[in-house]
Amino acid sequence: MSNVIQTPTLLAAAITTALLAGCAGQATSESTAAPAAEKSMAAAPMAMAGPPPLAPLGEPPIPPDNLQSPAKIELGKILFFDPRLGGDASTGCSTCHEPDQGWAWAEDFSRGYPGTVHWRNSQTIINSAYFPRQFWAGSASSNESQARGAARGGVAGNGEADIMEARLRVIPEYVERFREAFGTEWPIVRDAWRAIASFERTLVQRDTPLDKYLLGDKTALDAEQLKGKEIFEGKGGCIQCHNGAITSDQDFHNIGIPPNKRWEEDGLAQITFRFEQYAKGQTQEGYRKAKSDWGFYYRSKNAWDKGKFRTAPLRYLKYTAPYMHNGVFYTLEEVVDFYDRGGFDEDGRTTMFKENKSSLIKPLGLTDDEKDALIAFLESMSGEEMLMEKPAMPEYAPLFTLAELEAAQEAK
Repeated sequence: MSNVIQTPTLLAAAITTALLAGCAGQATSESTAAPAAEKSMAAAPMAMAGPPPLAPLGEPPIPPDNLQSPAKIELGKILFFDPRLGGDASTGCSTCHEPDQGWAWAEDFSRGYPGTVHWRNSQTIINSAYFPRQFWAGSASSNESQARGAARGGVAGNGEADIMEARLRVIPEYVERFREAFGTEWPIVRDAWRAIASFERTLVQRDTPLDKYLLGDKTALDAEQLKGKEIFEGKGGCIQCHNGAITSDQDFHNIGIPPNKRWEEDGLAQITFRFEQYAKGQTQEGYRKAKSDWGFYYRSKNAWDKGKFRTAPLRYLKYTAPYMHNGVFYTLEEVVDFYDRGGFDEDGRTTMFKENKSSLIKPLGLTDDEKDALIAFLESMSGEEMLMEKPAMPEYAPLFTLAELEAAQEAK
């Protein structure tokens, strides 16, 4: 369930929303601050003033109510690739989070349930173990919650819990694996999300050039990357939102992302867009008139949250294009240019909620060399591409043998 994620930020990462967040400035947390405990998930050292500094990634947090075990992780790996955890048994987690597409989906909008398209960009699941908020509007607080939400979402997995659980129970290998991992007589669908979450917590990358540099290897970044780091932390202002070990303040920002033009041209995308307005409790007026994604507003229902998304982490962004919540930028060059213009695309378009646009987003005045250096630094947040061979799917057991069917016929 993708690699990706989907979330407000700056440059990048699969995404993004608030990257180059404007120019130098103070660490401003806009709206709805997360609980302090959530914000400390990255274990980054907190500065007394200003944003937390970048930090190497530590061990992923493991929830005490879902401890890791080899049996659970292996079960979760198989389930992650199994499309039977969805409505019509054709859409599994990996459908939108393909390993060779950055564990995301390399199009502006994610793949959707058969007959639909999604309406937001798929975010990578690499390092998702560290995120106290998941999805672009932060609607899930854990990997377990994210897995359940994606499998049941109307334009995603569209699965029904009882049907998915029934399928698991007629697959003998799953019966055995669930029993070994959870000690239950029969598979329980809630445990499927727990197993998938355990697997996703193994998809961690901690050996990037940036991590090595921050751990003391001063040769891990070259001269251009170090120049980019200086811009990231200074003139570019990126660190205002992309900070700490996970390169995200996990807050919500409107950085000026314009609507995706696909909503003007693709009839199916228009239907999905309108459906999501209805599904997320939009007002009647909003349902009729909405022309862009209202973001965090759908959860808070506060007008000042229109157009805000969770700051997307920048790690692994080398493999997760296109970027932003609606995938409007296909290259990091486009992203950097967007921020350099003060939150405008090459056609001069910006957010439809200008009143909510972050004050952090301002023209940067970067030179071409500075842009190149910044991109080189951003790419140092990615290590080697993480690929994986898909496991074989276990077979259903026949409900009846031929002999049993024949016996039943004769008995009539």
